[in-house]
Formats: sequence, C-alpha cells, structure tokens
Amino acid sequence: MRQLLMAVLLCLSAPMVLAGDSTLKRLDTGDDTRAWEAVGRLDIGGHGVCTGALIAPHLVLTAAHCLFDKRTGKKVDPEEIQFLAGWRNGRAAAYRNVRRAEAHPKYKHRKDIAAATVRNDVALLELQHPIKNTRIIPFQTDERPRKGQRIGVVSYAHDRLEAPSLQEYCDVKARQQGVLIMSCDVDFGSSGAPVFSFEENTPRVVSVVSAMAEVDGEDVSLGTQLKRPLADLLTLMGLGELENIQNVSGFTPVTKRRVNGAKFSKP
Repeated sequence: MRQLLMAVLLCLSAPMVLAGDSTLKRLDTGDDTRAWEAVGRLDIGGHGVCTGALIAPHLVLTAAHCLFDKRTGKKVDPEEIQFLAGWRNGRAAAYRNVRRAEAHPKYKHRKDIAAATVRNDVALLELQHPIKNTRIIPFQTDERPRKGQRIGVVSYAHDRLEAPSLQEYCDVKARQQGVLIMSCDVDFGSSGAPVFSFEENTPRVVSVVSAMAEVDGEDVSLGTQLKRPLADLLTLMGLGELENIQNVSGFTPVTKRRVNGAKFSKP
C-alpha cells in the first residue's frame, strides 16, 4: 500500500485540488456515532487492524488484502478475526467472531499494487452470529460514484484505533480501470473502510478503501469498484442478490435509514 499505483494514476492529467475536503472528525460520543455504529474495527490475528462495515446482519464488507498476513502473505484463519461494531473508547456496540471470510475470486494478493489488485480488493466476512440490534443498522450499497461526486469515509487508523473518524466531504477525482481515485484522508488501518455517497440524504456504501498513493505531491486514496465484485462474492458464498438477502436463513431485512441534519460524518 505504500506503492504508487502507476498504471492508474499516470492516466490523470488534471491536478488534484483538495481545498473542498473536510478534516477528520473523531467520533467520541454516542451522539457522534449514532448513525455509524455499523462501521467497526476488525482485529485480525492479533497483529493487524482494518475497518469494516455491516451490510447485512451476518455480513461485513472490507478489503480483500485484510484477509492476508502482511508478514507471511498467507491467508488468515477466519476464526482469528473479530468484528467490533461501533468500537469507541474501549467498548463496542457488538462483538462478533467470524465464521467465514472470502476474498473476491479474482483478487491476487501481492506486495506491489496494480489496477487489477485494487479493482478486486473486496471481501465479505460472514459472522458467527447475526447482529440484531436496533442501534446497529446495516448499510445499503449503491452504484459506484461518478467523478466529482461528494463522498465521505468513516474509518479507523493506526493512530486513531480507539474511535472511528469521519471525513464528511471528499471527492472522486477520477475513475480509471475500475478504480476510484479519491481525495479522502486515510492511513494504515483504514483498509476496508466504507466509502459513502449521500444521495437523497441517505448514506450508502459505494466503495471500499484499498490503498494510498501520491499524485503531483498530493496524497490520494484508492477505492474498489463495488457492485459487480460484491455480486460475485454473494454468489460465491451462496447468498444470492443483496436485496433478497433477507430470504436467506438467519438474515433479517435491512432497514432503510435517512440521516437528517447529521454531520456526515490499507492504508
């Protein structure tokens, strides 16, 4: 993730303008986190941290590279992964172990970064038990955002592991080879963080943070495309279409949410 995604970023000719981006806001209180408790910290094998988001009571969306031990390159045993929903200042709104973890079938784990790596850097975690809590509402997903669309990110990172941080405004700078180039502020630990659009004032997951890069001296973040890879993963796991996931044994319908007046609030 420290590498520059040359194949993608060299295609960009316009300079990056980040002036409209908001700063990170740490979500320290219950009021701050009320709309975001379905975002959680992933503790991986006792030596890694990523961010994930609940998209169904049983399913957490994250980055595929989070499933691999960065020291050995081997896939982590799912039983060594724990999802801490809404983790804040030593407590989580829900704790769940992982029963099954699947990376996108076209994802190839490698140290260097290429467009194909980021494009398929998506994974689903099936929890041991569903999260059925009226405060933790799974997020809807949506089409990948268009260039210039307002987006936001909720993430953990190596220097802010005890509470999530919200960046309520950042931009899609370009879409190249199925990869989103974004101005969002991410760092190590933010891998797998949900990227949100806010069309109709409803936060929907439209991408997953995959990596960091630099263009013309400016830091950028890289995100996956989502719709097709997510459909592939659901098929791989035998779960069918996401909108029909409530028909799968053990799942309950995803409640629609609206955030009115809220501060929208591997690497």
